[in-house]
Amino acid sequence: MEQVLSRRLAAVLCADVAGYSALVGVDEAGTVAALKGHQTAVILLLERHGGRVVDLAGDGIVSEFPSTVSAVEAALAMQALMQQRNAEVPANRRLVFRIGINQGDVVHDDTHIYGDGINVAARLQAIAEPGGVYVSGKVFDEVRDRMKAGFLDLGERELKNIARPVRVFEVVAEGGSDTRGRRASPVMPRKPSVAVLPFDNMSGDSEEEYFADGVVEDIITALSRFKDFAVIARNSSFVYKGRAVDVRQVAKELSVRYLLEGSVRRAGTRLRITAQLIDATTGAHLWADKFDGTLEDVFDFQDRITGTVASIVEPAIRWAEIERSRRERPDSVEAYDLYLRAMPMHLSQTEAANAEAIALLLRAIEFEPTNPTYLVYAGNAMLHRAAQGWPAIGEDDHTRGIELVERALAHARDDAVILSLCSMMLIHNLKDYDRGLEVSQRAVELNPNNLTVMMFAGIAQLHLGSIDKAIAYSEHAIRLSPALDGGYWPLTAISHAHMIKGDYEEALRWAKRSASANPSFVCTFWMLAAASAHLGHMDDAKRHIATLKRLSPGVTVKRVWDGQPQRDPSRLASVLEGLRLAGLPEE
Repeated sequence: MEQVLSRRLAAVLCADVAGYSALVGVDEAGTVAALKGHQTAVILLLERHGGRVVDLAGDGIVSEFPSTVSAVEAALAMQALMQQRNAEVPANRRLVFRIGINQGDVVHDDTHIYGDGINVAARLQAIAEPGGVYVSGKVFDEVRDRMKAGFLDLGERELKNIARPVRVFEVVAEGGSDTRGRRASPVMPRKPSVAVLPFDNMSGDSEEEYFADGVVEDIITALSRFKDFAVIARNSSFVYKGRAVDVRQVAKELSVRYLLEGSVRRAGTRLRITAQLIDATTGAHLWADKFDGTLEDVFDFQDRITGTVASIVEPAIRWAEIERSRRERPDSVEAYDLYLRAMPMHLSQTEAANAEAIALLLRAIEFEPTNPTYLVYAGNAMLHRAAQGWPAIGEDDHTRGIELVERALAHARDDAVILSLCSMMLIHNLKDYDRGLEVSQRAVELNPNNLTVMMFAGIAQLHLGSIDKAIAYSEHAIRLSPALDGGYWPLTAISHAHMIKGDYEEALRWAKRSASANPSFVCTFWMLAAASAHLGHMDDAKRHIATLKRLSPGVTVKRVWDGQPQRDPSRLASVLEGLRLAGLPEE
């Protein structure tokens, strides 16, 4: 009977005894007996952590785990257990395990597993120090934000019979040291990291001291909701309170790339807060601003600072990372750099750039098949390509795009931006209206200070929910985007909301603001033409129709209708009727 093989993603732990052959040469019977006893205890431990032992050849142990975190926790527990079991054993007779862990595809039958997933784990085990736990970069990316363990970056290593170099990290239990006695310190992550330093109190008044500390704590909390970067905890950054600091030294000590610092000053009843974001690797100032308020509205003032700083820091870091990747790592094939290179092209929305962005994102997904950021942007680009009618990248860009979005949702956890992007595709592409609205609302609850989240929440409410909420969310998005970077979306959404209400004067006013922010956004000209026609401004309406036809050749009333969510046709009725009055062809 032919054997059936299947594939699955798993974390694989490989362990063996360092110097086993030499120990057997000294005392074969005693060493084998000791090994049997250790193996029994270790197998029970691995199973308690969710592992399934698939091989016990010689002195080796191979176990697979459905959870990468569980695999690393099991490895640390296994080394702790062996320290206990070896406590009374002479040093020259101890059996000490070395462990390697990798995450990847494994081919399996009913009893064994095969493939690169296990091969890399075995090679990591072979180079590990006795008593050590070595993991691949894939494992590190998966567990670094979910464990209290420390990690030591050992760099890229060439592993025997493995085609590409593997980034290797040594795992160190919390408060411990590595196998060479070095204390574990946080690893500088490929994902950017930021520390918010205590703001200087320039007034010397203890009341301002409390206010300044409160602002910093609120900013740390707000920034922690963003998943594009890691934020250093308050108890780490506040050790610099009251100290003159060198930003590069602080960044090195905290293992961060970006620092946010500021000051608070009082003059009578007025308060002024200054803040600046610094790229600590270069000393460059990425952003700086000041905020003025009064003691009478101190809590509202504090909320305004928090929301504004959080909303500006996130895109500033994102674009700094894109520029850094271009400058420092133009040929890198790491997943994160592939993603950074894809983003400007993904956002440019041209056919050629879209195709290159998809290619880069799909390569990133090969490295990290469960990364929701790469999945959602690849899915978005695929679906956009299909909607634009551009030549297909694969057999069916629409179906592939949907599959990528569903995978992103499955791994999104509490990432508000991923959920927000998915909600738009659920609504516009899958017509899964109820789920899309629910996912959008969940994103708002997770991070109301994110421009993308609030912008798309306004659009979701506009099509499917409350018109008043649509306006409120969109106005909040505009406040989060003082430079109107992307602000034309919520401006147009508010214009559309007033079209639904029949208030064409207000609709026209908001549409004009949107056109000033972006004179090439097609949806804005739907509102400009329709509102003008309803108000009887026919010359203006026809002028806007001419611009619309230039921006979107072949546009018709039917194409506008087909491109929008259609659960409630009344939400689009006044826009379509206005376009007809302005002279846009029906089909």
